[in-house]
Amino acid sequence: MDITGQLIKILPETTGQGAKGPWIKQEFVIETREQFPKKACFSVWGDKVDILRKFSMSDMVKVSFNVESREHTATGRCYTELRAWRIDRADESGVSAPIPAYSSSAPAPSSPRPAENTEGLTFSNEPANDLPF
Repeated sequence: MDITGQLIKILPETTGQGAKGPWIKQEFVIETREQFPKKACFSVWGDKVDILRKFSMSDMVKVSFNVESREHTATGRCYTELRAWRIDRADESGVSAPIPAYSSSAPAPSSPRPAENTEGLTFSNEPANDLPF
């Protein structure tokens, strides 16, 4: 999955020691530039932390990520993480526009339908003027 937005927060690095050796993780937050902006917190692990260091606050970025959920065995709760695997610089115009509500192959909802001819009867798009007043 991909998302584009402005980098608004870079959280401190977190390190630890696991069964497979030392690990490093860093989280960051971006805000989309849509009509109703959304904020999302992503994490990068291991050598991907170096990629995040190349960016600064207010940079426009395109984040490629995977959604991962896991269940905590003791509590039974599920935790979801947005794990970034690629971060690229994006320009202001790189933000995707909203998808139109209609297909490009179909006429726009406001366009009139052409008149049809069925068995000698002609139908038009103009409303009938058969009001009683």
